Amino acid sequence: MKIHFIGIGGIGMSALAQLHAMGGDSVTGSDRLINKGMTDLPVFNALRNLGAIIFPQDGSGIDKNTELVILSSAIEEDNPELLKAKELGIKTMHRSELLAAQIAKNKTIAVSGTSGKSTTTAMIFEILTAAGLSPSVIAGGTLLSLQEKGFYGNVYKGAGDLLVIEADESDGSIVNYHTEIGLCLNIQKDHKELDILRGFFKAFASHCKTFIYNGGESGLSEIFPKYKSFGLQDARDIKMDGFGSSFVAFGIKFKLNIPGEHNIKNALAAVAACKELGVDLTSAAAALENFKGVYRRFNVVGKYNEIEVVDDFAHNPHKLAAAISAAQLRGKRVLSYFQPHAFASIKLLSNEFTQMLADTLRPQDIFWLTEAYYPGGTIPEGVTAKSVADGASAKGLKNVRFNKCREEILKEIAAAAKPEDVIMVMGARDPSLTNFAKQILETLKTQKHDIPPCKNCMLGSCCINNH
Repeated sequence: MKIHFIGIGGIGMSALAQLHAMGGDSVTGSDRLINKGMTDLPVFNALRNLGAIIFPQDGSGIDKNTELVILSSAIEEDNPELLKAKELGIKTMHRSELLAAQIAKNKTIAVSGTSGKSTTTAMIFEILTAAGLSPSVIAGGTLLSLQEKGFYGNVYKGAGDLLVIEADESDGSIVNYHTEIGLCLNIQKDHKELDILRGFFKAFASHCKTFIYNGGESGLSEIFPKYKSFGLQDARDIKMDGFGSSFVAFGIKFKLNIPGEHNIKNALAAVAACKELGVDLTSAAAALENFKGVYRRFNVVGKYNEIEVVDDFAHNPHKLAAAISAAQLRGKRVLSYFQPHAFASIKLLSNEFTQMLADTLRPQDIFWLTEAYYPGGTIPEGVTAKSVADGASAKGLKNVRFNKCREEILKEIAAAAKPEDVIMVMGARDPSLTNFAKQILETLKTQKHDIPPCKNCMLGSCCINNH
């Protein structure tokens, strides 16, 4: 078939596009980033290497030979690509429908939950691979182990019948998936109100042959009373530091080389799923000890003068709290930069972001907030990330700062940083965030650190409060 993907650069769309290109389909696609001149991104190059042709998002990539057009919930009704497909009478299909077709062809393990899906999906894939089962994977992040083998990293087509996927709840498409094993890691307010999300997850659970949820997460036992559970209750002798953890579960000692309690929970979820498949847990432990992680999940960009710069995908309150808490285990102070990934997220979660800051930040930590990323499309009027900083200020937090200018924040972070700090760059969707983290590292190397910090706010000569 000749298939066209609208928004082919998105993590979920690019995975499906690669999978179909690997399977012999003729793949084309479009992306708004191409319209902005961002043509040389790794994801686009990976798709081109598989034979895909990528166009601006203006309808030029769709013609009478196009047999199917794939879109996601992010595509508006007046999108020129969608209008062109309708004009030519070409069949359109939602991304989730195409994924559901892949699920139906395989013995599928689906990982659901508000946070932790990509890492848990990757862990399961690595365990099954180490067990010699040759699984396939469709992930919401790029696996570093696959990147090392020359793949883009968010999809791999194995020889076996096992497929590991992320089940996304953001648009309700999770209810379409019928799987061998389903996992629920957690449920927090994100994308939708909690009552709506709980309905999605209940429906998903009923469609799984085996369903397992995290029994340690608040409220899940009430939602899933008749299903199996996993969680921290399965582990003992838990030891954590800023670089990893160890614990004993099911009589086996596990060791992780990625930090944070959230990753212990992710590992227990992966072990629970693989245990259901009869995988030897000693083999699972070895795979997890060798687990390299997922791109932009606490990835260390570099270190200078005992100051560490970390790049992370965190973009909702739960993920931010987990990332910052992990950084607090290895840094005397955590200096965080956060760019929200959407105005809709700010509109829905402004109060939750503010409460997370109050609950998570230590007095010595500093948190910089900038405006939400805008790739194009519809913006909710009157929404600004400044509302989060204003809310933090109202709670008495003096270490939360809002600035629309990324360059000004870069200078402030570099001036404030001192040995044994961890600098976190956090946010989703914006492909320039990793480069921004690298910019901070390079600035640290040229920045003079001989100016004593302000006693009131930890900043140096560029203190924005003029203390």
